[in-house]
Amino acid sequence: MNRTADEITARNPDAAASGGARADDDSVLTVENLEVRFDTEEGELSAVDDVSFAMRRGRILAIVGESGCGKSVTSYAILRLIQKPGRITGGTITFRPRGRPPVAITDLAENAEALRRLRGGDISMIFQEPMTALSPVHTVGNQIVEAILLHQDVSQADARARTVEMLGKVGIPAPERRIDQYPFEMSGGMRQRVVIAMALVCNPEILIADEPTTALDVTIQAQVMGLMKSLQRDLDTSVLLITHDLGVVAQLADDVCVMYLGRIVEQGTVRQVIHTPRHPYTIALLKSLPSLALKKARLPSIAGSVPALSARPPGCPFHPRCPHARHGVCDVGNPPPSEHLGAGHYAACLRVEEVARSEGRMPDVECRMPNAGTAKDNS
Repeated sequence: MNRTADEITARNPDAAASGGARADDDSVLTVENLEVRFDTEEGELSAVDDVSFAMRRGRILAIVGESGCGKSVTSYAILRLIQKPGRITGGTITFRPRGRPPVAITDLAENAEALRRLRGGDISMIFQEPMTALSPVHTVGNQIVEAILLHQDVSQADARARTVEMLGKVGIPAPERRIDQYPFEMSGGMRQRVVIAMALVCNPEILIADEPTTALDVTIQAQVMGLMKSLQRDLDTSVLLITHDLGVVAQLADDVCVMYLGRIVEQGTVRQVIHTPRHPYTIALLKSLPSLALKKARLPSIAGSVPALSARPPGCPFHPRCPHARHGVCDVGNPPPSEHLGAGHYAACLRVEEVARSEGRMPDVECRMPNAGTAKDNS
């Protein structure tokens, strides 16, 4: 039976309001009904629309989706790094540090000292391209030392010693020599390790990794991802991983949010989302992953592309590309709310039961990265 969005909301009243976010004592960060808009010549465009999720302490949460789905904008909003003409227009972001009262990040003034302490101290970020995150005219050591001195009351000598120690932890050989090198003297893999060291040197409670391996080849990608997993476990850091690669998600993440056109369309544990996907977009992403089982068969692809924000379709945002879309059901009204499917699994689809019956169980996802662990990049 097909259900309208109103019928789903009536069946599960808190689904539409929360979008699947469930704050509890184990949550380190809660995002509720977040909206980010940009003022353009075409009018006000919504890049993030009613996004809600909760990060559990000590776990890795991945936000996955195609380019243009709003993943990076969501991560920038958490640290209040949205630049004009963009702005946060609704929702709340709450950080719950250990042993301290919760911090409502969305209530902090842009120039507040508390916000400056938060950035790089309690919450750190690894940006997509290390050469844009590192200054080319300062040594990597000076840049990491500066981050330490900004957030901790230590001497210059202690900060330098911590820098050498952290460079060694991230797998950089001869850190006592490398600390005085400039970014251009290092390979791409080494620069990425430096950025990771800078992000982790102040022992943040949350690490946001925005496509941290985009510019790296697949072997170095495996090494960096294995390194992040090892450090997350050793330092007990919660990680928000932004990626478009479900193979990476299957290997690293504990929980997953699938994002499409500024909205979260499915979320749950990695086992739920990978093995029993319920939203057609998640299913299409999984089917488009390369697999040895395909042999010479043509790799399935998702028809069309993510529409522009100025051409957002009515109803379900994925319906123009969805093989399960039904005229008069999926292409009218507001986007469907998230429906609770049980055990923390949510999907925003009006035909979720019919889709599950027609698709059945998905095959196991093969990670495309070699399991390189924390092997060092000596190039």
